[in-house]
Amino acid sequence: MTRSSPAAATRKVHPVVLSGGSGTRLWPLSRAAYPKQLLPLASSKSMLQETVGRFQDPAPYAAPMIICNNDHRFIVAEQMREMAVAPTATVLEPVGRNTAPAAAVAALLLTRAAPDALILVLPADHVIQNPSRFHTIVASAVDAAAGGQLVTFGMAPMSAETGYGYIRRGAPLAGSGFRVDRFAEKPDRATAEGYLKDGGYYWNSGMFLFSAAAYLAELERLQPEILAACRGAIDAGRTDLDFFRLDKAAFAESPAISIDYAVMEHTERAVVFPAEIGWSDVGSWTALWEIGEKDARGNVCLGDVITHETRGCYIRSERPLVATVGVENLVITVTEDAVLVADKDRAQDVKEVVEALKRGNRSEYATHLKVYRPWGYYESLDAGELFQVKHLMVKPGEKLSLQMHHHRAEHWIVVHGTARVTRGEEQILLSENQSTYIPLGTLHRLENPGKMPLHLIEVQSGTYLGEDDIVRFEDTYGRA
Repeated sequence: MTRSSPAAATRKVHPVVLSGGSGTRLWPLSRAAYPKQLLPLASSKSMLQETVGRFQDPAPYAAPMIICNNDHRFIVAEQMREMAVAPTATVLEPVGRNTAPAAAVAALLLTRAAPDALILVLPADHVIQNPSRFHTIVASAVDAAAGGQLVTFGMAPMSAETGYGYIRRGAPLAGSGFRVDRFAEKPDRATAEGYLKDGGYYWNSGMFLFSAAAYLAELERLQPEILAACRGAIDAGRTDLDFFRLDKAAFAESPAISIDYAVMEHTERAVVFPAEIGWSDVGSWTALWEIGEKDARGNVCLGDVITHETRGCYIRSERPLVATVGVENLVITVTEDAVLVADKDRAQDVKEVVEALKRGNRSEYATHLKVYRPWGYYESLDAGELFQVKHLMVKPGEKLSLQMHHHRAEHWIVVHGTARVTRGEEQILLSENQSTYIPLGTLHRLENPGKMPLHLIEVQSGTYLGEDDIVRFEDTYGRA
């Protein structure tokens, strides 16, 4: 095992977790409002929780910084609360600009308090089956990063994969790493097979370790417009509750580009450390099949599933029974409002379905029937012309915004718990089996003053029942 120097061993490594992706290839489970990194795909914890959890106990690591989409902020905050993790910052991206600007924002923020900070850039949606081995490899790379090298971690290719970029290693370093000879784009099958035969290539994992100062210096040299935009976004940004909001206009000026394209492919400082750690970027349903526990016929079955003469399939049901007979090499994923059936070899093409849903302005590309809010969640139960029925859960001590609707009235029936209802000028308490009516245009608010979750049924009626028919006058969560 390569050992880092005593000086390097005392240096804190700052995990920066990038949680801004949309995960379109894992539809219908992953959706724009609740993407794959926030879902429990490989264990009982979400992928974000798994990523953050890998770096909680080992001493070299500081508290994480999380960079996420503004729309996911309360889900991210709740998942960190469940883990009792207090990030150094949760930075909200107003628009997606890929990994190079995200890492620049992290570097700029961290250098304010720690000018020599080492940053470990981690996508939130990766699986690492041997985290202890990864810690050892990170420790072995600390000296190189502290010395100004930009470290990437290369995964030993297990097959001629055409969905990953590749890194060709160059001259060896004093430790266990190598200088980067070159980066290669996603290859065709024949080229990928050649890479495996050569033996000097690694899959590009998209994970990096470098000092904030070294990365910013190379960004200043190679992509100064990114750095200028990120500085402007921070300078004009603001703290909002437990979040830091980047300024939208300034951040939108940054080119949308990855760390690889912006810096790593052009710098003389790039080095690669091989990492055999049981890694997957979970970029498709096929990837989940590859890492899943298989039965005697090679099927991965999750949920209520019965198979007969079925081979090599990934079958997942979130609610109803799924039965298969005489099929093979399929992905079958069932949620409450959508069913996906795909040839496993065409799993990457699921993104085309998502694009079709977006073009058709269908809600299934963005949301599930259950939609999470900072106060709890709502779940659509039924809908028809001029009516909609929902199940609402409000967490103890939480409350919805003070609001009104132009196009709908609402009827609330308490199923479990206690509700405090503001209705116009009056305020009332409702317990189980009690109800109230909110006329169209009436100012109202729902609160849970109790210590148990509040469950109620909401019946909406009106000419328009969209979620954008909400006028907020006051909101605990800054949405007014």
